[in-house]
Amino acid sequence: MATPNAEHAGKRSLRAALTLSVATLLSAALLAFVFDATRDRIAEAERAGRMARFSAVLGDTRHDNDILNDAIEVRDHELLGTAEAVPVFRIRLGNQPVAAVIMPVAPGGYGGPIRLVVGIDADGKLLGVRVFSHRETPGLGDDIDERKSDWILGFSGKSLEEPAPEKWKVRKDGGAFDQFTGATVTPRAVVNAVFKTLTYFEQNREMIFAEPATGMDPLEQ
Repeated sequence: MATPNAEHAGKRSLRAALTLSVATLLSAALLAFVFDATRDRIAEAERAGRMARFSAVLGDTRHDNDILNDAIEVRDHELLGTAEAVPVFRIRLGNQPVAAVIMPVAPGGYGGPIRLVVGIDADGKLLGVRVFSHRETPGLGDDIDERKSDWILGFSGKSLEEPAPEKWKVRKDGGAFDQFTGATVTPRAVVNAVFKTLTYFEQNREMIFAEPATGMDPLEQ
């Protein structure tokens, strides 16, 4: 037969368990509410960040399509620097191709692979190039970042014809592009990757603009 003290202790344990359960449910409900309330704002902020990167390589290029959703994924290990799928975003005006933004990899960076954002107009001319991510040494190879130097801005207006293909090298190798003081590996890798991206675009222009969109921003996958 249970003693009064044992019954009292049992009731206290039950009340504590019920209180904990209610608190857990309330916390979960609050977290769900906060997540739902902020989800759209977070998604919009991420979208704005991606569009800002694209604006940097597209300049004042006009368009009337939803760039982030007019996207495909392509593969070309040799020309795009990776065996993985590479996002390509199409820019259109009046349903006509205007430009494409391709995100290749420069695999030969001194600090490792460098992800680029390359804007190319429909005629094959570079609108701009920016670095999406890198692990280059601060104060040396990181001059590829436009926040560190204006070196990367020098690609704008270039094409497979200007300069000539044999000049798509750093000056140390007899090419038309500057290298950094004390650092040749990283700019060499970027120059090579941009040239190969232009080559990929030239060889696959029709497919790029004709392929059905994936229906989602590849960067969200």
